[in-house]
Amino acid sequence: MRSTPVSAAPRRGRRTALAAAVLVAALTLTATACGSEQDEADAKPGGGTSQAADAADTGGGEGGLPAGLADRLKKHGIDVDQWKDGGWKNWDRDKWLSEAKDFVNPVIEGLWKPDRMKSAKEADKTVTKDAAADQGATDPEPAPVEAVAEKKPYHENAAPVGKVFFDSPEGSMVCSGTVVKDVNHPGKSNLVWTAGHCVHAGGNGGWYRNIAFVPSYNDYGKSEAELANATITEMAPYGTWWADWASTSDQWIKGGSGSGGDGAAYDYSVLHVKPEQGGKSLEETVGAALEVDFSAPSATEVPSMGAWGYPAAPPYNGLEMFKCVDRPGRLSLSPSLPTMYRIGCTMTGGSSGGGWFRVVDGETKLVSNTSIGPLENTWLAGPQLGRSAEAMYQDMSKTYGGQ
Repeated sequence: MRSTPVSAAPRRGRRTALAAAVLVAALTLTATACGSEQDEADAKPGGGTSQAADAADTGGGEGGLPAGLADRLKKHGIDVDQWKDGGWKNWDRDKWLSEAKDFVNPVIEGLWKPDRMKSAKEADKTVTKDAAADQGATDPEPAPVEAVAEKKPYHENAAPVGKVFFDSPEGSMVCSGTVVKDVNHPGKSNLVWTAGHCVHAGGNGGWYRNIAFVPSYNDYGKSEAELANATITEMAPYGTWWADWASTSDQWIKGGSGSGGDGAAYDYSVLHVKPEQGGKSLEETVGAALEVDFSAPSATEVPSMGAWGYPAAPPYNGLEMFKCVDRPGRLSLSPSLPTMYRIGCTMTGGSSGGGWFRVVDGETKLVSNTSIGPLENTWLAGPQLGRSAEAMYQDMSKTYGGQ
């Protein structure tokens, strides 16, 4: 997703504004699992499937890598002793693994230092006006909704939200992500939801490398000047969590592209992560996780959706968390593809992969993620999460979930 700033949006009507206000009031993402108490009346937002996971590997392998991971690297002609010393920077086509079963992401401790995090560029995803033309199921383009900065500290207001860092042939990149519940490992989730284009380049590329998640990144929203000599604790209060396995849709792997492509409607991913240091699960550490809603409700049935993320393209700099809330509409890129959700929002690149939330029976659930947006930076679109997304999630949970 890539978008650029626009002026404040015009009012979309009292009904929509009220619905948005209800959603903001009802979103409860705070760190309740840590035992913090919160008055419900003052609730606030806070706190292609893979085949094998590093988490399941046992025994030591070459180069200090898990045995199973070392074997997979060797299978593809990758020198396990050189990988951590910079061998991962080889993006030759025959070294860039693409198949779902070939994901490799060994931990390189200390790689994601504060300065490297700050310098990571936004992951761009654009769709032109022509590509967004009416395909028979597209609602009128929404008015822009100005992104609003999330309250700080983030661990008290949006605990499950964070940033996803990764390396690509173009350099270090950044997206957004959300801690989600693991239905087969209650209270001990190590799962993160993001966009497929934040982990895999799609039809013309392969898996990105050094993929890591940082919940509540820059917890107090400090400025660039204030972070000149930031410690890793200031930037990553809950630590850095490396993806030891990633899953995205077959449709994204085969048809995804720099402009979304045929994979845009399936542009989602779930990561299984482990801490660079520490022993507790991600959910226990952060104190919050959201349930994923796979019912794929029609946009006409949902009065409001909210998108959260860390926009990094101007006028934003990726250091602060923002949100947009709007009544969703429909976006159809092709009659042969599932309809996507679309909301007005001025968040830019870097917010890709950030969760979209809705309230169901008083409970906040993740219902989509940011995928694409226009060059004019006036709206965002995200995929509906239906049966194929749920199958991907269940496979990850059952096979690689837990600790």
